[in-house]
Amino acid sequence: MCALETQLKEEHKTAGDLFLDDVRGSVVLLHGVFEPSVFDAVKPGNGTELFVMEGRPSLESAQATCRELLRRKIKPTLIADNMAGFLFYRNLVKEVWLACQTVDEQGALCPIGSLVVGVLAKRHNVPVYVYPASKESCLLGGQKDIFYFKGIKVAPQNIKGYVPLVEWLPKKYITEIRK
Repeated sequence: MCALETQLKEEHKTAGDLFLDDVRGSVVLLHGVFEPSVFDAVKPGNGTELFVMEGRPSLESAQATCRELLRRKIKPTLIADNMAGFLFYRNLVKEVWLACQTVDEQGALCPIGSLVVGVLAKRHNVPVYVYPASKESCLLGGQKDIFYFKGIKVAPQNIKGYVPLVEWLPKKYITEIRK
């Protein structure tokens, strides 16, 4: 067993715990690809840590959102989509920002995974802000979008794939719609 494994076992921590021990300030969890103007008010070095969910299956959020933040000299932290629960569990998330395609009095059409984040936010009393997305998205992806990752087949033969790319987030999970 290596030294890191021994330390983690003795302290009942994960490698993620050790990384997050250094996080200071307020964590804003971002999900989706936002209209660039959404980031006009965000200033580097204001004590806010921006954690960007990768946005599978296309990884569009990892690319576009991170690129836009870096262009503004803001250094985000990229996480796997399924790490959101861990961040909430650690009580690190102070706000959630979701990109949305459309919104009405019933809720918003957001990237897949937004409902899970909305439920977690409500459970942990974290506000959810919905912002305009950068462009229209397809509603459903193809099976190739889930069977392959970066050109490498990751699924066995003879199975079906279900690939919704957006989902409806009911109003009860939204704190405020921002434009």
